[in-house]
Amino acid sequence: MNASSRSASRGEPGRRIAWPPTLAAMRERALRREHLRFIREAPRGGVLHCFVLDCSGSMLAGQRLALAKGLLISLFDHASALRAEAALICFGGVGADVRFGPAVPRWWNERWLRPVGAGGGSPLASGVRCAAALLGRSARRRPAQQRWLWILTDGRTRDVPTRPLDADEVVFVDFERGALRLGRCEALADAWGARCLTPEELIG
Repeated sequence: MNASSRSASRGEPGRRIAWPPTLAAMRERALRREHLRFIREAPRGGVLHCFVLDCSGSMLAGQRLALAKGLLISLFDHASALRAEAALICFGGVGADVRFGPAVPRWWNERWLRPVGAGGGSPLASGVRCAAALLGRSARRRPAQQRWLWILTDGRTRDVPTRPLDADEVVFVDFERGALRLGRCEALADAWGARCLTPEELIG
């Protein structure tokens, strides 16, 4: 093993290497840092996934809201399997409100989303403020908890909110479609130091 391989094999402090996927990534090449895959360990303080769903009029185009609802069901199921807490905030029209949680979703209830209809403007700032307040309360209640903020939107808004201080990780799920793209999800994710994914990337 050469020097670079020895350096890579040390991994990251406090994280255990998952060797089968690491070896698969190597493909008979010398071990390098970018080949390393790690075992994901749940934070000792638990995890909260706060989902913020855009229910504005533009989400009706191309069945975007229907796709977002289906993706939410999958994400809630995943949180339930990991015994993580989840919360759902919906925004549209003139404001935002909490529809569920934070709590461990032990089963999926269609009523959480059945009343959610799209319409009106896209008050993203209201949704983010609502999420910031929820995350702040959770941070005071469980300081060691890891808090994820997921924003599911097509980015059709003029709002430029600031990133909530108590969000450890932020993911924008970009539902914008069509030839004429504004790219506001990508721009916000860039400004926040967040990730920006398409629904297909999450489903895949």
